[in-house]
Amino acid sequence: MIRTGLKYLLAIAFLAVFSAMLWTVYSFARNSRHETTFQDIDIQYRDDYRFVSDKDITDALRRSFGTFSGLRIDSLDLASIERLVDNHSAVLKSEAWTTGDGILHISITQRQPVMRFQKGDRGFYIDDRGFIFPLQKGHSAHVPVVDGNIPVRVWDGYKGMARNPKEQEWLEGMAGLAAYLAGSRTWEQSIVQMTVDDNGDLTLIPRTGRERFIFGAPRDAEAKFARIADYYKYVKPSKEEGWYRTVNVKYNGQIVCRK
Repeated sequence: MIRTGLKYLLAIAFLAVFSAMLWTVYSFARNSRHETTFQDIDIQYRDDYRFVSDKDITDALRRSFGTFSGLRIDSLDLASIERLVDNHSAVLKSEAWTTGDGILHISITQRQPVMRFQKGDRGFYIDDRGFIFPLQKGHSAHVPVVDGNIPVRVWDGYKGMARNPKEQEWLEGMAGLAAYLAGSRTWEQSIVQMTVDDNGDLTLIPRTGRERFIFGAPRDAEAKFARIADYYKYVKPSKEEGWYRTVNVKYNGQIVCRK
């Protein structure tokens, strides 16, 4: 019993000493951090896009918060910094944190464009949800480009979902088409241009050949591309090169060819 009691007392004493040591280390680190002033900004990107530059971020921070010079590192409002960075049209999400050496760290995930729309001299990107964001100065993403009578009203600098539900539904369909193309090396490399006709039909233009494929609305991609494949396999070989000018695959179970 005496030995058991002694062991118990020693265990309590050890825990007390260990807790005191932890508190001392914590207090020292807290006081040290409290005294550390801002030294620099470290910006990290979690993707390979270059829509956002270090200068974009540092300039925006200085306009809103100044230089941070002389400020304690633990006094920085990290939530406000994240909101400011997230306001950039090409930023999907940012995370800000500080370290004891006086460094403000900012990790940035940029929006991933899946398709670009060009309407005259104006244009915009969409991501995989059909979220609209502006073209970015100094960098262009290698994604499918759509021109013509694009049925979406977007003003310069707009970021967000389309205001009209039908327009948003169309954009989501286009995002789905982009995903289908990205998942097929054959069609991704074959289709070089997409145009929206005045009647709203989407027309696909292949890399080679005279044919223009009338795709219709951006839906049922798998079935429509299967009809395009059937055209190349069964119809085109029976005619001389350039025989048909348009191939309509928008109707279920039909391939309508015209000279």
